[in-house]
Amino acid sequence: MDDPSTALTDKLAEIDDQMTTLEKKPADQGSISFGKRIGEGTSMAVDRLAQVAIHDKLQVVRADVLRAFEKLDEGTYGACDVCGRPIPEGRLEALPWAIRCVEDAARA
Repeated sequence: MDDPSTALTDKLAEIDDQMTTLEKKPADQGSISFGKRIGEGTSMAVDRLAQVAIHDKLQVVRADVLRAFEKLDEGTYGACDVCGRPIPEGRLEALPWAIRCVEDAARA
């Protein structure tokens, strides 16, 4: 596997860029009104809710990336935070920020 530090640094920069974009105020902050019909206000509100959900997911992944950096420093990178077993190489190649094995990640 390539240097995980490089992949983690790249992922952290990508997440920070995406979060910055999502945190910007919407360009059109016109009045949002809700009535019986689905209108522009409803559409804007649904879009905003989707952006909030994406932002929340990015925060979770960002925390995992930062934890993976800590694990590199500790010398525990590649071991599951929950059970301590090795995280399979394929999982780490696909998700260098993986801090849990597949079984424990599925329970989270």
